[in-house]
Amino acid sequence: MNRDSVDWSGYLPAVTTPFTEDGELDLAAWREQLDWLLAERMDGIIVAGTTGEWFSLSEPERAELFRTAADQAAGRVPVLGGATAYTPGEAIRHATAARAAGLSGVLLTPPPYLVPSRREIVAFYRTVSAAVDIPICVYNWPRGTGVDLDVALLTELAGIDTVVAVKNSTPDFGSFVRGLIALGERVRYFGIPTNDTGIALLTKLGGDGLMGAGGVLGADHPGFFRAVAAGDLDTARQLGARDRVLMDAWFGADYGARFGNAPAILKYALRRRGVPGGHVRPPLLPLTADEQKRVADTLDSLGL
Repeated sequence: MNRDSVDWSGYLPAVTTPFTEDGELDLAAWREQLDWLLAERMDGIIVAGTTGEWFSLSEPERAELFRTAADQAAGRVPVLGGATAYTPGEAIRHATAARAAGLSGVLLTPPPYLVPSRREIVAFYRTVSAAVDIPICVYNWPRGTGVDLDVALLTELAGIDTVVAVKNSTPDFGSFVRGLIALGERVRYFGIPTNDTGIALLTKLGGDGLMGAGGVLGADHPGFFRAVAAGDLDTARQLGARDRVLMDAWFGADYGARFGNAPAILKYALRRRGVPGGHVRPPLLPLTADEQKRVADTLDSLGL
């Protein structure tokens, strides 16, 4: 497999998992949220990522989310399943569930918390790849894993049979650009910012889009990449500026939340928009009244 084995591009949000206030999985809300995202013309959907609170999902719940998303999308857009786990055995079971559900691929970080060595990271991905024949997007997220995959290591991982994409959420922008240059012709490369820098990268160096969080702005998110592709850079700048307002207000340079926690921020924002993003599940806590006001003020500033 390689980048041409999949058609992933544009804006693919890592979406929230709707829980009730009592912490139960809400599949009716999940279907409604998916329908809204599809109506807003997302270029794909990522299920059970960090935004989707994979860490508090049971294996049966994650598999149910995969099956429901595949059924709701009905082949209209690629659906990727989050397969992140602490052991290769767990990741293999999640990848197997994604394949059984008919998903387009899986998103997979190195094992979090453990801070594995380079040799252990390569072995982890090789083991999962050998066990399940499904396209893999390597997810570099130093904030959550404790390791930052440099260009040399990403290049080695890109040589694994089923690795077709990289989501590079490194705070080191120089490393991000070097990775794009080194890997762009071999794998799909995500993490392009929605600003003039992103426009320059897309038009001069390449890149495939952004695997963002939540899809709160709806059609504005994929609209940025469609406008760049169409050469309508004024529209792209307008849409990208709206996204940057949200990102700068809610998230820091390492993609961590400036207040509360990211799933709670995104879920509250979706609920403010009338979309069933749901509630967070412990150990995460809902936003305080002051934090809710910060989210509301940002949405108000964007006319939402």
